Amino acid sequence: MRIALVTLALLSTGLVHSAQANTAPAATSTATASQTADPYLWLEEVDSKPAMDWVTQQNAVSTKQLESYPKYQQFYQQTLEVMDSPNNIDFPSRQGKHLYNFWRDAKHQRGIYRRTTAESYASGKPVWETVLDIDALAKTENENWVYKGMNCLYPEYKRCLVNLSRGGADATVVREFDITTGSFVKDGFSLPEAKSSISWIDQNSVYVGTDFGTGSMTASGYPKTVKIWQRGTALSAAVTLYDGAATSVSIGAYRSFGVDGSHDFVYESTSFYTNKAWLRQGEKLIAIPKPDSADFSGMISGQILLKLKQDWPEHQLKQGSLVAMPISDIVAGKPVVTLLLEPTATMSIQRVSRTKDHVLVTVLDDVKTRVLKLSYQDNNWLSTDLKLADNANISVFNTEETDNLFHYVVNGFLTPMSLLASDSATGKSTPLRQAPSWFDESKFKVEQFKAKSKDGTLVPYFVVMAKDLKLNGKNPTLLYGYGGFNVPMTPGYSASIGRSWLMEGGVYVLSNIRGGGEYGPAWHQAAQLHQKMKSYEDFAAIAEDLIARNITSPKHLGIKGGSNGGLLTGASMVLRPELYGAVISQVPLLDMQRYHTLLAGASWMAEYGDPTKAEDWKVIKTYSPYHNVKAGVKYPTAFFYTSTRDDRVHPAHARKMVARMLEQKHPVLYFENIEGGHAGAADNKQSARMSALEYSYLWQQLQ
Repeated sequence: MRIALVTLALLSTGLVHSAQANTAPAATSTATASQTADPYLWLEEVDSKPAMDWVTQQNAVSTKQLESYPKYQQFYQQTLEVMDSPNNIDFPSRQGKHLYNFWRDAKHQRGIYRRTTAESYASGKPVWETVLDIDALAKTENENWVYKGMNCLYPEYKRCLVNLSRGGADATVVREFDITTGSFVKDGFSLPEAKSSISWIDQNSVYVGTDFGTGSMTASGYPKTVKIWQRGTALSAAVTLYDGAATSVSIGAYRSFGVDGSHDFVYESTSFYTNKAWLRQGEKLIAIPKPDSADFSGMISGQILLKLKQDWPEHQLKQGSLVAMPISDIVAGKPVVTLLLEPTATMSIQRVSRTKDHVLVTVLDDVKTRVLKLSYQDNNWLSTDLKLADNANISVFNTEETDNLFHYVVNGFLTPMSLLASDSATGKSTPLRQAPSWFDESKFKVEQFKAKSKDGTLVPYFVVMAKDLKLNGKNPTLLYGYGGFNVPMTPGYSASIGRSWLMEGGVYVLSNIRGGGEYGPAWHQAAQLHQKMKSYEDFAAIAEDLIARNITSPKHLGIKGGSNGGLLTGASMVLRPELYGAVISQVPLLDMQRYHTLLAGASWMAEYGDPTKAEDWKVIKTYSPYHNVKAGVKYPTAFFYTSTRDDRVHPAHARKMVARMLEQKHPVLYFENIEGGHAGAADNKQSARMSALEYSYLWQQLQ
């Protein structure tokens, strides 16, 4: 199956997936009075001169201090060396007879999109044909283009919809591109800058959702209306297919292409975790009879695959299960639901892929990856563990329904990435690429521990440390966390952590706190909405466990997180300041009273709650960093950084927090990259700089 769909980026890890949202109505709670009294609302004006003057001033102070660290330049150069290395894996994307790759290095800072044949790629020395040079395009058009993806029309993949972002923002410009000529199509499909969704129906028509004008976007800043747009007609002439609610997150449509035919779907994401979906047949929309919380996970043999986030009592199906529903039954109005896989208590389904004859399910089992092969035989689904790797993180991709081939990547904290090709029928794998080793992994070990949280729940975490580590409480330790949106934190190889942290004498810790997706939907929901404090209690429990094990002590313990993880570290700082010696909060949410009014914030109310509702604000105000930082309390010197071009999480969160901390005379550092979007950086040099600033800060604070 090929889904021609431009996925809307909301909040993630990376995860995750916006124009100004509607301002909350006046309320009689303390929220209204507090918002009126907020002295730093002017910092929400992203590009205003006063705000940018303030940013420039803070950047100057922070960079002067951090770049003065003796090893700053070393950290920068060794990180850039990794990012620009010609020995990095050239990850392929299968499209028809070619393999495509997006590549950045010292010569191509913005990147090139290129292709080769499967045979050439397998040789180890592929001959690449450049399809689109983003550096050259940016120079020619005098634009700060950042490549955001290309959606090509199945099955020939000759016509593509290219997404280009200014400075890394989520909002993109869309243009039609001809692969065969290597040029943009004159008078082809194109959209001005917006948070759009556009996908192919056929060569002469697309589904499109974009900013059509007043009332066409949701409060979250995503398309509210999806239309059918015919080639050669003006966008204004596109015909409305479906119009959703302004309170929903997004609305869209796409065609699922396959060898057995195509199927068209319309969806309305009513919240971040719920959606309604319809099968389109001509002018008729047939509702798919599923729980609103169930996620669409692909198709196989005319059956829709669904992943359940809640129990489905009607069919005696449990939360977290993978199920199938034939399209023919949906059309007939007599749906039959079949169970494919029911995870155990320690298992969580992460990804569902399909080959010609099998469904491949990537699962976490006690935060360790396994890949299961599901086969349909004699009217039953049989499960087999492919055993692709032991004690490693595995990512499956490049599956097609035309054959049983697929690619997968294996890596771990101390295991550089390797790329392999495999066959789901035979189970035979062939190594294709091996990433270089960037530090001496043999000096280190990985252990998994569990800390007891405040309510007695055991919370796992990984520790990467030297084999000869002295348990004296003096080891500089970096604790990383996220804890939200059902996103799991899994082991992975990081050259920058290895070179700039571990080899310098640091200990790295990855937490698997509630709110994440390590143990399935229940693990996430245990720290959602009114239970959000559980994430912060879990994080503190891990910190206390590290201290109890004499691995580190508060003076030497730093914490780091980005986006929702930036909220995690910000909240941890104000709730338990005595536990930490350093705090990094990247592109964070911090003002939890106004988050829903800023950019894509309204889409996250299913995670945090609605601060205009008294019962929700009563909980939110207990952890909102902006409302809990106090004068006279001793906090660690924190480092907040964000991006001017972040149009997902508003930079004002970090700006206002730092302004308030400075007002209260707390030591604090702030850096705002003028480019980069929610990723924080637009090219390798910017990424290397941010990494060098981070590690310089950590070593200054934790030694």
